[in-house]
Amino acid sequence: MTRVALIAHDEKKPDIIEFARTHEEQLQQYELIATGTTGAQLMEETDLELERKESGPLGGDLMIGAEVAEDRLDGIVFLRDPLRAQAHEPDISALLRICDVHDTALATNLASATFLIEGLAE
Repeated sequence: MTRVALIAHDEKKPDIIEFARTHEEQLQQYELIATGTTGAQLMEETDLELERKESGPLGGDLMIGAEVAEDRLDGIVFLRDPLRAQAHEPDISALLRICDVHDTALATNLASATFLIEGLAE
C-alpha cells in the first residue's frame, strides 16, 4: 500500500488541513503517518486515519526520516514555513537530506503537494 507522511509547521497547519480536506478521498486510499500535532489536528478536522509520530521538535521529523531510510514511505508532504527559523532546523535538514539520498518524493508547498498526491494515484 502507498504510504505518505504529512507534516506542517505551525503557520502552515491550516493549509495542510485544507489540503487534506480537498484531497481527502485520495488520501483515504493511502496509509498515512504524520508528526504529532499535525496528525492530531488532521484527525480532528477530517475523517482520515493516521499513525502519529512525535511532534517535530520532539523527534517526529527524525522518526519520519527513519521511515524514509527504511524505504517505508512513498512520499512526504511537508508544508514548511520558509519565513520563520525553527528551533529543530537540524532535524528538518536531516529529513530533507534523507529524502534526497533515498530519492523519496518530497513536496514542500501546496502546488508540489498536489502533484505528489495526484502522481501517486497513477
